[in-house]
Amino acid sequence: MPATDYQASFLGRISIRRNQVIAMDGNHEQELQDLELFSKHVSERFAELLSSPDDVPFDALLSISWLRKLLDFFLCCEAEFKGILMMGNDPSQISKPPLDRLIPEFLDRSVKALDVCNAVTNGLESVRHYQKLAEIVVSALEQKPIGDGQSRRAKKALTSLISAMNVDDKECSAAKATERSWSFSRRGVSSKDRVPEHFRSVSNQVAKNWSAAKQIQAMTNNLVPPRGAEGSGLASPVYTMSVIMVFVMWALVAAIPCQERNGLSAIHFPAPKQLNWAQSIIGLHEKIGEEWKKKEKKGTAGLLDEMQKMEKLGNILMDFTDSFQFHGDITDQKAEEAAAHAAELAETCRRMEEGLLPLQMQIREVFHRIVKTRTELLNALDQVGKSSPPLL
Repeated sequence: MPATDYQASFLGRISIRRNQVIAMDGNHEQELQDLELFSKHVSERFAELLSSPDDVPFDALLSISWLRKLLDFFLCCEAEFKGILMMGNDPSQISKPPLDRLIPEFLDRSVKALDVCNAVTNGLESVRHYQKLAEIVVSALEQKPIGDGQSRRAKKALTSLISAMNVDDKECSAAKATERSWSFSRRGVSSKDRVPEHFRSVSNQVAKNWSAAKQIQAMTNNLVPPRGAEGSGLASPVYTMSVIMVFVMWALVAAIPCQERNGLSAIHFPAPKQLNWAQSIIGLHEKIGEEWKKKEKKGTAGLLDEMQKMEKLGNILMDFTDSFQFHGDITDQKAEEAAAHAAELAETCRRMEEGLLPLQMQIREVFHRIVKTRTELLNALDQVGKSSPPLL
């Protein structure tokens, strides 16, 4: 069943329960079933992401299509989470232990996630720049026969492409920093403050000294699994959704150029393996973390599958243009190999052209969904506070 079907069925079930008058014992039993079903959906979605075959370009780990699926799953999980927390329960529950502590922590993580969405959106502009340079290479090498002029044009674009993709995070961030730099969390937004819901863009620059790795590390603060009786209550979905949010932001930062990512692989998720959904997230974290360690040593723009293919093909075609200029002529075999690599690069550019804008729109949707849910939770807390009897 597609993720959206799961979501519609799940939310419909909660809506029906909300409108029914049933005994408290039955209500608790129904709540436990909802929690189990939510956990099952999370497990199935992330198991699907873990099983994506690396040899299928459109579904490879950290490809554009894979990231879009990840964000789609996040939105589905977030909708179900909000349904469990708010649709079928007494609103006063969120002001009682342990939610009176967990909800403010969740709201603070949400603010930090908004910063990550901004940073990743900025990073996508870099990816588009790489794509345009690669398209110049393709245009030059598609000419037949390839002459000295085409070779020089391709080499110039390749030099710019490879140089841009190997720039380290500090250099990249310094080159892009502007006077509009800002950060939600660095402006002192607490769980009691509201991020205005009317934001129309997530493309503002983050602060010059902002660190993506430190931001995500901060999101893991106080993120511990519920213990004892808390594990069978609403603390469980709050914890689950927090882990999902942290993982999604971590994966986006690993894939897409972002400011200051040193130490990204050292970030760990406190997810006990006995939880049915945790094994898939741990497996994905380990796979991505290992790839990041390999790339981090030599510097990388990110682990986005299309960028890695672009980097590999760029280096191969750079060798070809060097050979062409050095020898002044090439064999038919070398020309055919170069044409094949240029065609592969053209296909990578096509996939980026088709997928980057929808990916950016999904990040925008995630941004606004987080803002909306955060606002609704704050409103609920306000209502509970106003309805509470005054202390004598």
